[in-house]
Amino acid sequence: MNPQAMMKQVQKLQNEMMKTQEEINNTEFEGKSSLVTVVVDGKKNLKSVKINLDELDKDDLEMLEDMIVVAHNDAVKKVDEVTEEKMGAYTKGLPKIPGLF
Repeated sequence: MNPQAMMKQVQKLQNEMMKTQEEINNTEFEGKSSLVTVVVDGKKNLKSVKINLDELDKDDLEMLEDMIVVAHNDAVKKVDEVTEEKMGAYTKGLPKIPGLF
C-alpha cells in the first residue's frame, strides 16, 4: 500500500472516530438508585436529577445524598461502557494509553 493511500485510510478512520465520539457525547445516559434517577450526557455532565419523594423519609437527607452519588456513578459507568464498546472497534490491537479514550 502506498503512503498516500495509507494516509487517506488513516484520515477516514479518524473522521469515523470523531463522528462516533460526537454521537456518544450527544447521547443521554440514565443512572438509577432506589430513590434517585439522574441523566448525564456522554461527556459525563450531569443534566438532571429526579427524586422519588414518595419513597423518601423527609428526615433522611444523608441517605438521599448517597443515592444521588450512586445514581450519578451508575450513569457515568454507562457512558464508559458505551464509549468502550463503540470506540473499542477503532483501538483494537493498539497499546493501552491511559486517558486516550
